[in-house]
Amino acid sequence: MNADLVERRKAGADAFASLGTPTDKLEHWKYVDLGFDPDRIATAVTGAAPLPADEVVAALGAVHVAVVDGAVVDHSPADGATIARFSDVDGEHLALAAALSAGMDPDRDRLSAASLAHGSDGVLIHATRGHRSNVVVDVQAVATDAVSYPHLAVRVDPNAELTLTVVYRSDDGFRAVVPRLDISVGDGAQIGLTTVQTWGDETRATAHQRLVIGRDATARIGEVGLGGALGRLDLRVDLEGDGSSVDLDGLSFGDRDQTLDYRMLIRHAGKNTSSNIFLKGAVEDRASSVFTGLLRIEEDATRTSAFETNRNLVLSDEAKAQSVPNLEILCDDVVCGHASSVGQLETEPLYYLMSRGLPRDHAERVLVHGFFEEILDELPDQSVVAPVRELVVGKFVAAQAEGRL
Repeated sequence: MNADLVERRKAGADAFASLGTPTDKLEHWKYVDLGFDPDRIATAVTGAAPLPADEVVAALGAVHVAVVDGAVVDHSPADGATIARFSDVDGEHLALAAALSAGMDPDRDRLSAASLAHGSDGVLIHATRGHRSNVVVDVQAVATDAVSYPHLAVRVDPNAELTLTVVYRSDDGFRAVVPRLDISVGDGAQIGLTTVQTWGDETRATAHQRLVIGRDATARIGEVGLGGALGRLDLRVDLEGDGSSVDLDGLSFGDRDQTLDYRMLIRHAGKNTSSNIFLKGAVEDRASSVFTGLLRIEEDATRTSAFETNRNLVLSDEAKAQSVPNLEILCDDVVCGHASSVGQLETEPLYYLMSRGLPRDHAERVLVHGFFEEILDELPDQSVVAPVRELVVGKFVAAQAEGRL
């Protein structure tokens, strides 16, 4: 194994040993119960049979990478991109995998440290200069009563274009999973990243995702969070290059006792950079959602444009939504803003639809559908829209039918 990768794993092991298990007393874990002790759960043993395709995977067609319990079990070529296991690459690609792995800070928390220390496998996706590529990755957690550490390292060369869709899923039964996605976008390159998590009801997932964006490069990110007892995304985007930009559109829908947790840091370092973050979430039953977003504008990041918006629907009395947008501005020449809201379905449009002859339950479905539609329209991979829409509306219809609202 490359010496840099070995050193990163050692750094992860040292950080894991020194850091405590995350609790809600830590600011970065406020409002959230991890629900398991990393010291008391075994790492998943590979070899379990993969899950059959679900409605989202079926809609995507060809899958280029399959990861089961942290192990890359299958991968196939994609036009304009190199796809390989860490264990199979050498030379330039091994150095690239090591450099991308270095993007994850082992001191972020104990779980990111564990991912570096204990992850047994990984896959490199390298979109080559001047090419347009489309890659689909199916990440599964199958082994019960165990934790897995899937790792994707992605490099988009200068002036390349990559559409990357990652589906995260699991079956019934308790398991923990700590996915890592490290992405470097070269100068003038473009990435369209769509992630869809439909974890099983007892899965506790804490995803770490980092993007570094080069000069005049663009990232479009679509996020869908629907499953898991805990579905957490810890996202960092570094706009390093002048003229770089990121647009993120995301939706989440929690029911029963789910917790869906989004922690985002968008850091503007280059000049003339832009970001636009727009998330919508709904919760019903006793579910809770958390959004903590920070837009950080560095001292020399002149002519920055940065906005973040978080809208939440609370559909039952015991559901909760926390929304904490933040700005840290160290430069004068910027245009920035943030907004958040937490509320119920609006009564005026509800009564209007009912006055036009719709029963109340149907009118409520129309409003929930409409609430998410503008996010669905912006997902970079539109192949997932139909099954995601069905899953979202299905959650609400089931709650209505069972009298849980």
